[in-house]
Amino acid sequence: MAKERNGRRPRVHLDLPLLLDRTAAEPLTAQLIAQLRTAVREGRLTAGERLPASRALATTLGVSRTVVMDAFAQLYAEGWLDGRHGSGTYVADVHPVPPPPPDPETRGCTPGTTVQNPDGAPLVEGYLGGEHGPGAPTGARPRTSGTTRRAPYCTEHSGAERGSVRGLSAVSGANGLRAVSEERPFDGSVGVENGDGVPQGCVDLRPGVAWVGDLDTPAWRRAWRMAASVAAADRADPWGLPGLRAELCEHMRRSRGVTCGPEQVVVTRGATNALDMLAATVLRPGDRVGLEEPGYLRAHAVMASRGAEVVPCPVDEHGLVVEGLPEGLRLVYTTPSHQYPLGGVLPVPRRQALLAWARRTGALVVEDDYDGEFRYDVASLPALYGLDPETVVYLGTMSKRLAADIGVGWLAATPRLAAAVTRRRRQLNDRTAPVPQEAVRLLLERGDLDRHIGRMRAEYARRRAVVVEAFEGLRLHGDTAGLHLVVELPGTEVRRIMARALDEGVLLDSLERNHVGPPSVTGLVIGYSATGLADLRDGCRLVRALIDET
Repeated sequence: MAKERNGRRPRVHLDLPLLLDRTAAEPLTAQLIAQLRTAVREGRLTAGERLPASRALATTLGVSRTVVMDAFAQLYAEGWLDGRHGSGTYVADVHPVPPPPPDPETRGCTPGTTVQNPDGAPLVEGYLGGEHGPGAPTGARPRTSGTTRRAPYCTEHSGAERGSVRGLSAVSGANGLRAVSEERPFDGSVGVENGDGVPQGCVDLRPGVAWVGDLDTPAWRRAWRMAASVAAADRADPWGLPGLRAELCEHMRRSRGVTCGPEQVVVTRGATNALDMLAATVLRPGDRVGLEEPGYLRAHAVMASRGAEVVPCPVDEHGLVVEGLPEGLRLVYTTPSHQYPLGGVLPVPRRQALLAWARRTGALVVEDDYDGEFRYDVASLPALYGLDPETVVYLGTMSKRLAADIGVGWLAATPRLAAAVTRRRRQLNDRTAPVPQEAVRLLLERGDLDRHIGRMRAEYARRRAVVVEAFEGLRLHGDTAGLHLVVELPGTEVRRIMARALDEGVLLDSLERNHVGPPSVTGLVIGYSATGLADLRDGCRLVRALIDET
């Protein structure tokens, strides 16, 4: 959308009857989410229409800004809203999709069943129908934008430092390029300065974004150039490109100890998209789904949007507590390689116990291996899927291995379940663009991806050492693997430190935000992959100084 001549954005008017009932039992945020979702579904808000900034809408509605930001975050996660760099928040291009026909072979379907979701969207044959359509939770990846006050650690950079990596749409940030992660959309957490995004140039110590400052290599450029000439005319197949599926099988064999064939692999737009398509395939309305607590809230949003009853499951410093799993679960979602966010690595005895539990109960185990290839001072453990491919569905993504905006992930399952997921994707017209698939295939085939992962493992090890040193003497969680760790602190101190750090231009995330219920442990979640090494060191020193003030 064009700006006015004075450089300011045009004023946005939202002429909709948004009526929030403060006397109702339903929270104001939930009311606003439902009303905005319905407005899009009914065409009263159309694709491409810009919404007001959160502060302006909060003033109009007479509610706190947090209510609006939380509603926007949920709608981003569901794919109803989109973000445009430097422009604002828009209604995503969500197309109505008719309910799919019955599929008796698909696990979780009961032919002839039609029920209503609480928001009125029909759930047919165990699928969420209506306008949720092509992968509601990942239909849009918001981009952050907007620069506000300039704090001490919000540094200026030259155009060369802030340029884009060829072949990847991305957002500039501190110390170079910082792409907005599919796994971490704009969520209204501390660090947001206006309704449209995050201040540019600040030190970002939040988790969820891979470092792409070293990605613009000859191999990267060559892969995208060749992919554009080879795959641009290809029609996206719901299975994904056959060559990429074969390369992913080989990659999983080398890196994760998994043996599978291309008929077991479905290429998706990311791990969240894979989870959404799986949920749309195997879940019936009201099915009980176990999620780690604390855990990955995007997974919670996906399951809830598909009509599931989400059941929190306990975790400790080693990951999922298998003996604490409740009965009656249709599916359990876990991050065994590096539990998000506490960072525990699930030991082999627990992995075996989890698989035994799944075989006994008939539940499906969903293994999200989002950053399993980055580990430090510990041996790699076998993927759950490699131990029992009949019971486990494996989710992988290139968002941590390469870059968030590349939009390539995958799902590995039994051949029958993979085929069922593909049928469901075809019904929803959910596909992965062929050009990025071909680029990833070329990087895998030539060994460039393995070399890149090796370089990044060494780079992240250096960064992890900086963070561990900065917080020496404090209780740390999850520092042996992954791209983040947790500094355990009292909840009241966390809020004070986050506010003070924001004033200095350092963006932080809290452990409390990753809980659905009351937090069992509180602290800061420190990511060390989104910003450069020098800024990381300075940001950690600042945070440590704020901690030591108490």
